[in-house]
Amino acid sequence: MFEELLMIITTRVAAWWREIAAAVFVFVFFLLLRRFFTRYIFKVILKLTRKYGSELDAGFLAVFEAPLRTLFVVLGVYFALMILPLTPLQNMLVLRFLRASYIILIAWALYSLAGILLFEEITKKLGLEIDRILIPFFSKLVKFVIIALALSIIAQEWGYEISGLIAGLGLGGLAVALAAKDALSNIFGGVVIITDKPFTIGDWIATPSVEGTVEDITFRSTKIRGFAHALITVPNAKLADEPITNWTRMGKRRVSFHLGVSYTTPVAKLKKCVQQIRELLENHPGVHKETIFVRFDRFGESSLDIFIYFFTITTKWGEFLEIKEEINFKTMEILQEEGVTIALPSRSLYLEPPLQMGPSLQHTDKTNQEPGDRSKESE
Repeated sequence: MFEELLMIITTRVAAWWREIAAAVFVFVFFLLLRRFFTRYIFKVILKLTRKYGSELDAGFLAVFEAPLRTLFVVLGVYFALMILPLTPLQNMLVLRFLRASYIILIAWALYSLAGILLFEEITKKLGLEIDRILIPFFSKLVKFVIIALALSIIAQEWGYEISGLIAGLGLGGLAVALAAKDALSNIFGGVVIITDKPFTIGDWIATPSVEGTVEDITFRSTKIRGFAHALITVPNAKLADEPITNWTRMGKRRVSFHLGVSYTTPVAKLKKCVQQIRELLENHPGVHKETIFVRFDRFGESSLDIFIYFFTITTKWGEFLEIKEEINFKTMEILQEEGVTIALPSRSLYLEPPLQMGPSLQHTDKTNQEPGDRSKESE
């Protein structure tokens, strides 16, 4: 009796070890298959796609690489567990694990596809005209929807009812809206900015509170890179309520200043300088020909002021400064050729000579002396 019981236990233990060994072997096999697939097969497919396809197709494949590698691990775990003698309840849990893993991997791939770069490439491929400021917003919105759908499907797969959760969210919506008033106002401010489109990503904007280049817009705020290279985060609600100056959308850049020359400048030379500066601007390739003003404008406190007003064709800051510098140098050359000097702020002071005292004033001064002083004078 004891020998039979021992034989049964030994047989079952041996069978159990064989099943564990088979499960481990299956799992290791899938790991090796995963390594072989990612190192050889997938790389060959990716090279062929880049050679005969487009960068968008290669981008699609690169997105699916990580989920596919994880899929081999999931399949290895599943088939390894199926070899083991599991109860019906355990088998059901394994199947749920497999289906939930599929949902997570699909959501992972779709989440990666919703990235900004791939989103831009997809819109270009489909010929859709979408403003650059909408792409990050839509990308984040799509990612949020993918995560929400994946979580709801996984919850249903594991037997959780999400209808009650949705009803609870509907009942608590008012409380959430009151508690998150500022967050909701920022979200609506972002919607206003996106629909009105006062600027886009990469634009140079200026408001009463901030100035710089727009880098990103999210549900809550807009990120602006200042000229000191600091990243400034502005709430959308505040940005939507402020006047926004978009310098990038200028068609031309303005130059306006007064050039003061000395009062000793002859009228003929002043007229000639004004004419030559006007001809310089009219013939310069970087100056917009529509609006050019060079006039003797006013008599200043210490100079004769020539008003110079024009626009450059380019709106880029570096090119604008280069054109302005070139015109300033040529203007100085014109003044030097005509012998005209630039006036410096100055003021002349004229001092009157001291007043001389007449005889009558001297007599009056003597009469006002004390008696003792007169006696001394007589002595």
